[in-house]
This record gives sequence, C-alpha cells and structure tokens, in this order.
Amino acid sequence: MESDRNNLEKQVEQQTAELQKANEQLKQEIAKRQRAQKALSQRAEGEWVIRVITERIRGSLNLEEVLNTTVAEIRQFLESDRSVIYQIKGNEQAVVVAESVDAAWPSILGVNIASTSFKERIAVYREGKVRAIDDMQQEGFPIAINEYVQQQQVKAALVAPILHGNKFWGVLATHQCSAQRHWEPFEIDLLKQLAIQVSIAIQQSELYQQVQQLNANLEFQVRERTAQLQQSLDFEAMLKRITDDVRDSLDENQILQIVVWELAVGLNIEGCDTALYDSDRATSTIRYEYTLGMPTAQGHLVQMAEFREGYNQLLHGLYFQFCPLGPDIRGTFARLICPIFDDQGVLGDLCLFKPPQEAFNEKEIRLVQQVANQCAIAIRQARLYQAARAQIEALQNLNRLKDDFLNTVSHELRTPVANMKMAIQMLSIALNRDSPFLAELSKPKAEQSKVARYFQILQNECDREIRLIDDLLDLQRLYTEAQPLLLTSIQLQEWLPPIVEPFQERAKNRQQTLLLNIPPNLPRFTCDPNTLGRILTELLENACKYTPPLETITLTVQAVETSHSNLMQLSVINSGVEIPQSELNRIFEKFYRIPSSDPWKQGGTGLGLALVKKLVAHLGGELRVESKNRQTRFTIELPINDLN
Repeated sequence: MESDRNNLEKQVEQQTAELQKANEQLKQEIAKRQRAQKALSQRAEGEWVIRVITERIRGSLNLEEVLNTTVAEIRQFLESDRSVIYQIKGNEQAVVVAESVDAAWPSILGVNIASTSFKERIAVYREGKVRAIDDMQQEGFPIAINEYVQQQQVKAALVAPILHGNKFWGVLATHQCSAQRHWEPFEIDLLKQLAIQVSIAIQQSELYQQVQQLNANLEFQVRERTAQLQQSLDFEAMLKRITDDVRDSLDENQILQIVVWELAVGLNIEGCDTALYDSDRATSTIRYEYTLGMPTAQGHLVQMAEFREGYNQLLHGLYFQFCPLGPDIRGTFARLICPIFDDQGVLGDLCLFKPPQEAFNEKEIRLVQQVANQCAIAIRQARLYQAARAQIEALQNLNRLKDDFLNTVSHELRTPVANMKMAIQMLSIALNRDSPFLAELSKPKAEQSKVARYFQILQNECDREIRLIDDLLDLQRLYTEAQPLLLTSIQLQEWLPPIVEPFQERAKNRQQTLLLNIPPNLPRFTCDPNTLGRILTELLENACKYTPPLETITLTVQAVETSHSNLMQLSVINSGVEIPQSELNRIFEKFYRIPSSDPWKQGGTGLGLALVKKLVAHLGGELRVESKNRQTRFTIELPINDLN
C-alpha cells in the first residue's frame, strides 16, 4: 500500500511539473502573440500617421507649415519630449527651423549649432541611414556635442537625415529628455519614411518658389507685351476696317480718301498723303492728304527724275523711310514712303509723316504695307468696275440700236409681206379659174404638179416670214414692257378645248396621239387669255414638230396649293424625244434651234420658246423644262387670282 501511494504521489508530481511547464509555454506564447499584435498595431498606426502626414505635406506648398505639422505629428505619435528639424546652412552651422516640444522642456527653435559635428556623419546621412540613440551618455560624442546635448537635456534621440537629391539638407530628430529610451524598429522606420516625405515637400516648395518667381517674371513680360499686343490688335482692327471700307467701294477717289484718313488718325501721326503715278510721263501726283498743321501739297506734281533714287526703289516695290536734311514743301518731317503695287505694276505710293526725331517701327511699317496691298486691290477693282461699266453701257447702246433696227425692219417688212400674202391668195384664185388648182394643192406632195409645189413653197415661206415678223414685234413689245395685259376670269374646262382642237388633226396626220387631261373641279383663275393662248399654241406646235410618229403629246392641267400661294399648273409632255442636258440652258435663247431634232424638216424661226418664256414671265408665272427617259415636259405655273 505504501509503495502504491508513493508511486501515485510521483505520478502526481510528474503531471504537476508537466502542467506547470505547459502553462509556462502557454504564457510565453501568449506574450509572444501580444508582442506581435502590439507590433502590428503600432505598425498600422505608424502607417496611418505616415499617410496622414503625407497627405498634409502634399496638400500644402508652404514649407514652414509642412515642417511644423511634421514635428507636431511625430512628437504626438512617438510620445516623445521634443521633435525638431535642423537645416544645414552653408558649411558652418545647423539651425533648428521647426520644433514641437513639451512645456516641461526648453525650446531650441532658432538655435544655431556648429556643423563640424555633422562632417563625420555626412557620408552615413547621404546613404539615408537613421541613427537610434538609446542613451546619449554612452555614445561618446565630441565635447562640443556633449555640452550641447546636456544643455538641451537630451537623454535619447532618434535622428533621420533629410536628403534633397544628393545634397544633405538637414535632419529630422525626436528627443527623449526625461529618461533613456529604446527605439522600436517601427519607430525608426516611421522617422525614415517621414524624412523622405519632408524631402519631397522641400522639393515641392522649392519648385513652387521657382514657379512663383517665374510667374513674377511672366507677369512683367505680360505687362510688357500687353502694350505690344494691344497695339497689334489695334492695327489688326484698323487694317480690317480699312479693308472692309475700301473693298466695299468702287470709287477710286473715295478709296484714297479713306486710306489717308484712317492711317493718319489710327497711327496718331502728323499726316498722310497718297500719290498716283503716270508711268508714261514719269510723274507722281498727290491726290489726297490728311494733315495736322502741315503745309498742304494736294495736287502737287513731282517729276520722278527729281528724286530718281527714291522712285527707283518704289517702282521696284520697296519701301523706305528718311528725313530730309532741309525743309521742302512739307517741312522737315521723318517720312515713310510705301508703294501701292500688285503683280501688274506700281500704281502710286502712301507717304506718312512723323516728327523728325521719331521713326516708324516694324509693326507700323508692316501695317502700312498691308494697307497699301489692300489699296492696290481696291483701286484695280474700281478701275475694272469702271471699265466694265463703260463696256456695259456700250453693249446696252448696241443692244438698243439692235432692238431699234429689228423693230424698224419688222415694221418695214410687215407691209410688203402682207402684200405678198395678198398676191399669193389672188394668184391661187387666178390659177383656179383656168384649172382645178385648189384641188391640185390638196393632193399628196409627190402627185402635185411643179406649179402646185412651187406655189406651196411660196405660200409656206411667206407664212413663216409673217410668223417671224410677228414674233419679233411681240418680243420687242415684251422687252420694252409696252404690251399691256387684258386680265379676265377663265374657266379652263371650257376655254382649253378650242385651243387644242386645231392640233388634233395635225397630230393625227403625223401618226401622233394628242391627249387633254382636265380635272372637272378646276377653279377659275385670272389671266390674259390671248397671252395664255399664244403660250399654249407655241408649246403645242413645238411638241407636234419634234414628236416622232406613234408617240404621245399630253396637255395636263391641275391646281396646286403651296405654303405661299395657289397655282395653276399646265404641262405639255411629249414622249419619244429627249433634249440633251447640254442644250437645256440654250433652248430659250432667241434664234437658237437644236441641231438635227426636227423629224419633219419643217424649219423654224428659233423665236418660239424665247417668246414663250418672256410671255410666261409677263404673266407673273414660272416656266420649267425637264427632259429624261425619252420624254420632255414643259411646265407653266401661274398664280390663281379669281376676279370674283
């Protein structure tokens, strides 16, 4: 029993020892995890602080504000007694430029220290290494540094270099003054990261200062250039104004007056004049001037030989400026003389005057050259206009002579042609007494006698001549607007069939089909029935003349409503024939006939369509022609104006 109890006690002791050992291992594991968790928490908090400080640094371009924010945040996060930033100035001293310090410890802001102590550490600092000093007494600083550390009551310190490119700018440090302190790795890393951000902020600030300086320089340049730009804008506005004015005028005198006035007033100079050249006589005459108290010289004629050197330059399109040694007709003034020329030669010159001690600058010279170019264009344009106007007047005179001639000839021919017509009729009666001559005329052409054929030719040509004379007289009356309109209300359903009926038999004899399409509900409309009848007669006769056999001619009428008015539309359409597009613009010309388009070889005066177009216009209507797909359509649109 005793041995069993001893064995049991040994087992209990052994298990207790094992439990104690396991408990100790568990405590160690818990402590390890707590340390890891604390490290993670500190690292996360450090990263948060770095992010916050970085955002504040990057959100400001004020270096002083950035440095003060940095030291304040570091001291608060590390719970240290003092955080400072030293800046190395020159090679002799370091200055505390930013500080955050607990009230229990002295401030060192603005304190200067000799930089000799930094010399041995510069190489290390340039590598970006951080110094972590847990106990300042154990570091073995030089005497001067030890005295400074004791004076500032620094027991432990964490120091990170601030590098600006490859340059050692200064250090970021945090001090523990109350006791020695062991610096954790995350604290060292935090200070290193913040030193990098301070370096970035310094670069940003310096760049900002450079930008500010550049802005100041730019503002000065802008102010300097503003006057030049304003002058350029004024010159551009002046040039545009002059260009618009001279281009809008076709009067050479007005052009020259505008130019001299605008230049003298716009440039605020003593005066300006313009001269025109006579190349045959080698003279220059001052045509217009604008001056302020200068002697007048308008109308003055200069022999180019008297100033040969100057005029040689001007005649070659070159400007020059000079000041005469002695007074002349204009007095003693500095002058700019610019030629007015184009690709056809020199027309004249512009002469501008300033006080003798002044000169024309490059911009003024360029402006005057541009004005001279526009002046040359305007003068050429005005002279072309005058020449064209003279030609137009000459052509109008010729046209009046032609019209008078045609009118006179037409009237003079009317009487003899009427006598010829009467004589032909009397001849047919006389011939019919001796033989059945009228019956002979009604026979087919191949069966007629020579006398009948000759008589038929004589009669047809006399009728054609009468139509030509009538068309000429009608056209002349229309061109002179001497033919009045006799307006009346027309009902086309009743009025049109008698107009079309004479052409029905002619179309039938030529194996053509003539159709008339009239809606029963057409409104009445106001028109001159004689003029409208003449128009339709000409179009139907034209259609019968040019339509091939077995094709159709259609006269269609309809009322058309538009947004502006109501129209009566009449269309003459013939199939089997197409007018070439190149001829469509010419068919309304007087005496023009389309070559090789008359299948019946009847000939014509070439005045029918010209007369139709003029008559339609006389009625206030519109005439259109379309020709495609072997079909030609003439469309007349006339306004509907019921007298009732």
